[in-house]
Amino acid sequence: MKLLHTAPLYATALTIASATTSDLSSSLQAILSNTNGNPLYTYPTDLTRDIIPKPLHSHNDYWRALPFYTALSAGCISIEADVFLYNSTLYIGHEPSALTPARTLTSLYIDPILSVLRRENPPSPFVPPNMTATKNGLYDTSSTQTLYLWIDIKTPGPTTWPHVIRALDPLRKAGYLSTITANGTAISYAPITVIGTGNTPLSQIQNLSAGRDYFYDAPLPLLDSTFANITRLVSPIASTNFQRQFGVVNGTALNATQVARLREQVRVAHGKGIGVRYWDLPAWPVRTRNAVWRALRDEGVDLLNVDDVQAAAEGDW
Repeated sequence: MKLLHTAPLYATALTIASATTSDLSSSLQAILSNTNGNPLYTYPTDLTRDIIPKPLHSHNDYWRALPFYTALSAGCISIEADVFLYNSTLYIGHEPSALTPARTLTSLYIDPILSVLRRENPPSPFVPPNMTATKNGLYDTSSTQTLYLWIDIKTPGPTTWPHVIRALDPLRKAGYLSTITANGTAISYAPITVIGTGNTPLSQIQNLSAGRDYFYDAPLPLLDSTFANITRLVSPIASTNFQRQFGVVNGTALNATQVARLREQVRVAHGKGIGVRYWDLPAWPVRTRNAVWRALRDEGVDLLNVDDVQAAAEGDW
């Protein structure tokens, strides 16, 4: 039997689907843009609504025009900040000549993160007074998602790391830091999970257990040898330099030797319950970069280290 209305209905659907904003009435456009600020179309925790968290690591995040906020808008669940200690202040930058008095760990990261978390956890008459205050994460679409905050120590670790611990105090007092449970057997995840990398001293992390609210970036290739005693309670995610491990990637595919090493390193880490991140990935040509992104994702790498967060977030690679 011929469905007489099939073609006209299909054509109509295509016409509707292809309608542009200019095709809409001014009244409907006003409603969609909420020009009159109707309270029906907003709510207290909507700062990050519609942003989908993605397993992306914002590498050298401080290079962005808007550190932290650019990564947040792209849905990154991991960001990295390089810190230098001078005169008891932790400055942010890639090298000493890039530092400025205004750009500190507190001003670029601690305060903005705390600001967003306060917006995601506002006082509410719908939260009974006898209930524990909410501990929602940064993303409205996934309130239990933690943000991995990597602190890359560039000055001597033993003297710098204690200053980092103190700088985290506003997040700590608010209960926003992931911690080791009281019995020392698990991680109690909270909105922010701090991982020390670079010159961070393992000795100032590994020997602490219950209540510790910071972690260590273990060397991924050594998890089955000199760092075999590292557990996920010390290092929930381990990383290594991609170029040093795999060398040059020719074209748009890893070779068999590269794939075999990748799979083995992922296998060892995951066997310990430890996540995987590779840094110093190829950035150009773009087709090679995209091929490496695909390979790492397909082989189970947990955090994709990216410099172009918008391109990575779009997922069209």
